[in-house]
Amino acid sequence: MPSANRGRIIETLWPEGLPSRVNVWMILDAARDERIYGAVDRTYQDKCCLYAGDLPWQLQMVAPYLVQLDKEDRFTRYFIDNGWGNSWGVFFRSETTMKNLRHHLRGFLRVRDEAGRRLIFRYYDPRVLRVYLPSCNKEELRAIFGPIDQFLLEGEDPAVALNYGFDGQALRESKLRLSS
Repeated sequence: MPSANRGRIIETLWPEGLPSRVNVWMILDAARDERIYGAVDRTYQDKCCLYAGDLPWQLQMVAPYLVQLDKEDRFTRYFIDNGWGNSWGVFFRSETTMKNLRHHLRGFLRVRDEAGRRLIFRYYDPRVLRVYLPSCNKEELRAIFGPIDQFLLEGEDPAVALNYGFDGQALRESKLRLSS
């Protein structure tokens, strides 16, 4: 069933006048819903797993995936209709290649806590990213944004879209009410 907010989300991801060199991407967290892996597997859009190596099928089914989206593609509509409000992942825009994005995004999958223990950082969960980004200093923002122009993700209230950008000095955050 189409999301009531699909049109507004698509307009926000692909605003009028968006340069053709800018692509829209999504990092999908297959651990959030069993339908995600199958949808990613079936799409013809460019995609890759953020985990490396020959993964057992159990890990493939719950891994994070980077998918290039197309405004007119049915899988874009599927991810918006089913994932928005259910924390399936985060959207972003970038001009760079999938190879560069995968390399960049893989660098944040593991972090160390204060005791030096290695942890998995699920930054691609909108519930995590919307708390993490406002807590970052300028250097951390520069690192996380890298080749990424803007992140778009659901707010705590899914009727609100959060748009995050980095101007080189500070985080820019804007909120868009999707429905009236």
